[in-house]
Amino acid sequence: KGSPFFLQERPGKGEKIFKIIKFTSMNDKKDASGNLLSASIRITKLGTFIRRYSLDEMPQLLNVIKGDMSLIGPRPLMVHYLPYYNETERKRHTVRPGITGLAQVKGRNSLVWEDRFALDVHYVEKLNLAHDAKILYWTILKMLSKSEVAIDQDEYLDWFNIYRKKQWEADNAS
Repeated sequence: KGSPFFLQERPGKGEKIFKIIKFTSMNDKKDASGNLLSASIRITKLGTFIRRYSLDEMPQLLNVIKGDMSLIGPRPLMVHYLPYYNETERKRHTVRPGITGLAQVKGRNSLVWEDRFALDVHYVEKLNLAHDAKILYWTILKMLSKSEVAIDQDEYLDWFNIYRKKQWEADNAS
């Protein structure tokens, strides 16, 4: 039912907000109170397939054509994460976000947030065409092997804002 496309606001280069385009992989089923059900319940059979092979990302080629994204770069995350980045992590927004990036080929969804951001910053600081070519090659290998794919990303990691809040609370508990 509905549109085959999912649009969501994401921060791009310079934290400028744009709408990312993906194939829809979940339905909008809600509980009796009107709250969305968990992602693991809402993902469709087709959604599982397209996520397993990373096909849900293909419409982002339109974002690349529009100039909002690049093929390679740090993945654009949720807008509501913006206040939770530290200054080093904000470097990820000095380049266009990518459909794939160093963090995706070096661990994908199995990395903790600090490791993802460290790889994003490393990418920004090492930015060059040869490195992009390697990342593209590794991406193709990952897609073919279906390794480290999280159909339901919530099973691996807290949302970044929740993670940072827990981290802050642990650091300031005295």
